Amino acid sequence: MAARGKFITLEGGEGAGKSTQAHLLADWLTEKGISVAATREPGGTPSAEEIRSLLVTGETGRWDPLTETLLHYAARREHVARLILPTLESGQWIICDRFVDSTTAYQGYGQGVALATIAKLRQTVLGDFKPDLTLILDVEPETRCTRTAGRPGTEDRYERMNEAFHERVRAGFHAIAAAEPGRCVVIRADQAVEAVSAAIRETVSERLNRE
Repeated sequence: MAARGKFITLEGGEGAGKSTQAHLLADWLTEKGISVAATREPGGTPSAEEIRSLLVTGETGRWDPLTETLLHYAARREHVARLILPTLESGQWIICDRFVDSTTAYQGYGQGVALATIAKLRQTVLGDFKPDLTLILDVEPETRCTRTAGRPGTEDRYERMNEAFHERVRAGFHAIAAAEPGRCVVIRADQAVEAVSAAIRETVSERLNRE
């Protein structure tokens, strides 16, 4: 029976470079001989991707914050049950662009849903399941604005939320990292792509014992 794979999540605000770094990390692990799958949230499975379209497009105020939280967790339940857990059990590693911490930061700290409510929902949906390692990519507001300005596509609902929201989200990620230092590592992501990637590789090697 194959050893269970490792579950790595990348978190952070808009413009932090999570998607780019997730792909670079997957390529590096593959070169090391590790079978790895890359996925994202909200989304990752056909049904969860349908929910994603409801969350990342349209007017910024289209959802009540608690409704929005429930939608994220509905998508997450599908993702975990149908893709993440079976993949990990097969021995593959998974790199996920966003996971539970984004909901806590965005809907909790950012939109004001009670953190206790989100914690209860997380326990109901996921039990004790959590990532082995979470990399929180942190950028200054100026960097975020520069990177997101004019970015193509329609999945920009969160990007269009006001500056105070983004400040609360960033503070939320720092609070999450401070509360769980054994799982979370903050990576300064204002640097060049190559420097951020090197910092991530070093962290993965240290925390998950990869040479």
